Amino acid sequence: MKRTLAIVALSLAAQSAVAGCFGTGSFKSCTDDSGNTYNVQKFGNTTHLDGYSADGSHWSQNSNTIGNTTYHDGYSADGDSWNGTTTKIGDTLYNSGTDSDGNYYQSTCTSYGCY
Repeated sequence: MKRTLAIVALSLAAQSAVAGCFGTGSFKSCTDDSGNTYNVQKFGNTTHLDGYSADGSHWSQNSNTIGNTTYHDGYSADGDSWNGTTTKIGDTLYNSGTDSDGNYYQSTCTSYGCY
């Protein structure tokens, strides 16, 4: 019986490794097929993400949702900051902000795509 449980536990661990993530709803650590690692922490309406590329670079993102608007900010792998907002009205997402090169962006996304 103990041997059977050990085999089941190893099988579940192998399945988790294939999925690439482990942890709980409030903290997860994931690895993709390219060797990049992502740590995700959730606290209420706030999510913090740290990404580590296989080449050793690091990037991050913070998201905070208030009502139907999510505020994003973070740092790119080269250390430049960026920020933006996403507002959902019905099935439409309105995105705007400044990318890590300092360029303003704006888009609208529906079920038919983004423009």
